[in-house]
Amino acid sequence: MIERRRLLAATALASLVPPGTALAQSELSALERVRKRGILVVAVYEDHPPFHVAGKGIDAEIAAALAEGLGVKLSLLAMRADEKLDDDLRHAVWKGHFLGWGPADVMLHVPVDAPLIEKTPQVSIFGPYYRERVALAWDRNRGPVPESMLALKGQPIAVPGQSLAGWLMIGAEGGALRETLTTRYADGTEAAAALKAGDVAAAAGLASELESSLVGQTRYAVMPLPMPRAPRDGWAVGMAVKRGSTDLAEALQRRVNELSAGPVMRDIFQRHGVAWRPQ
Repeated sequence: MIERRRLLAATALASLVPPGTALAQSELSALERVRKRGILVVAVYEDHPPFHVAGKGIDAEIAAALAEGLGVKLSLLAMRADEKLDDDLRHAVWKGHFLGWGPADVMLHVPVDAPLIEKTPQVSIFGPYYRERVALAWDRNRGPVPESMLALKGQPIAVPGQSLAGWLMIGAEGGALRETLTTRYADGTEAAAALKAGDVAAAAGLASELESSLVGQTRYAVMPLPMPRAPRDGWAVGMAVKRGSTDLAEALQRRVNELSAGPVMRDIFQRHGVAWRPQ
């Protein structure tokens, strides 16, 4: 009954819209719609430290800077990660969720990855603003910094099991580290907390997670994961808009260029304890 009343109300409201208004709105470009609305809707992952937690974080600050550059207000659309990135892009960028939220004007923290770009023609992926990588944090009080995965054998290590770091660690050196791995952690920040508590000798996760958790603590060394299979150069993360939103993408790219050319982007990352790794 409630849904029926909502449908009737929506129909009544639609009847009050002057003829041609909807057509005129559809004829606006993506950037024109944002400026006419006066709001940039930016999709960000929720519970994603240090990039976004409860409206704060690196991506939240970048989103605010993007909206400011367009001369509009910001509206954050916090979303939970689905099983596949394709689903996230469908919900947040080009179609919207079946529960009624989305799509946003732009989504942040999207891998700028050629295979992903090829398999999702409904979106445009662009504007890399950070290079993420898998990393290892080591407690220097336990001894010299390990230079290989075999040097970690027998050492207790915390790692989020359902992550790239977890998969790499579980399979490292033919499984030689499995007996001393603890994989119950949700992300690298939880693994870093176990390291600070003295429960383990090392923690693995994303560099941003470990750096933000251990900032200013020289006792811990944060380094690329010392194994050949790990992508040492990491991967770029950027933005995505719906395919055809060319003018909006161009405006956002210009803004990212401005933020990166000056101190703003570096300062945003440093405020959250993360070393900014640009393209």
